[in-house]
Amino acid sequence: MGEFVRVEKDADDPAVAVIRLDRPKMNALNAQVQREIGAAAAEVAADDSVAAAVLYGGERVFAAGADIKEMAGMGFADMAAHSRTLQASFTAVAEIPKPVVAAITGYALGGGCELALCADFRVAAEDAKLGQPEILLGVIPGAGGTQRLPRLIGPARAKDLIFTGRHVPADEALRIGLVDRVVPAAEVYSAAVAMAARYAGGPSAALRAAKEAVDRGLEADLGTGLEIERVQFAALFGTEDQKIGMRSFVENGPGKAEFTGR
Repeated sequence: MGEFVRVEKDADDPAVAVIRLDRPKMNALNAQVQREIGAAAAEVAADDSVAAAVLYGGERVFAAGADIKEMAGMGFADMAAHSRTLQASFTAVAEIPKPVVAAITGYALGGGCELALCADFRVAAEDAKLGQPEILLGVIPGAGGTQRLPRLIGPARAKDLIFTGRHVPADEALRIGLVDRVVPAAEVYSAAVAMAARYAGGPSAALRAAKEAVDRGLEADLGTGLEIERVQFAALFGTEDQKIGMRSFVENGPGKAEFTGR
């Protein structure tokens, strides 16, 4: 367990792990927080009792961005090394082989927005603000924003956010596909947990394969993506859950299988 990032199990559904950011006041993502995020992601990925995860910064703020005071004095050589750690820690979240939901309250700006982009789904508070304001500091997003954002909302919309640095309100974020659901601020955590809990008891190997096929396929041409899908699809016929799922369908109809996760 890190000083500023910890992994908890939801009290009502222990199959849902919560990666909790807790660095007052705004969850600024300094180098220590970044390393702890990577360690938390590895812990969640390795825990077979976890079916899905929630990224949560607390009731006030998700993460307002990188620690500018820490970065301001860095030169090229410093940032060349630092940026590797930054990207690696966020990529560890993106590569958690389980569904991940970001619960966004307050601000998700800069690195905070980039961290939210690493989740599979995003639930935002009605008063939340998201954005990539790095251009206002004379730099560009460095934790995946120029790559994950256009893949999610399209290049023109991503360029608008990155070129202007403007904050996007929750209703617009929903409209352009930056978030998947908007709820009252008091309901963000519970809504995110409920979304994650849908995957508890599901076929974990198939969920892992589906996530990898989609994510890796987005990085490739169609032919390569189809080959990725084919290999993942065929591999699942070596799992116990495939036997259970198909036998249950034949005998009882769809949606009644009880999977083992093997």
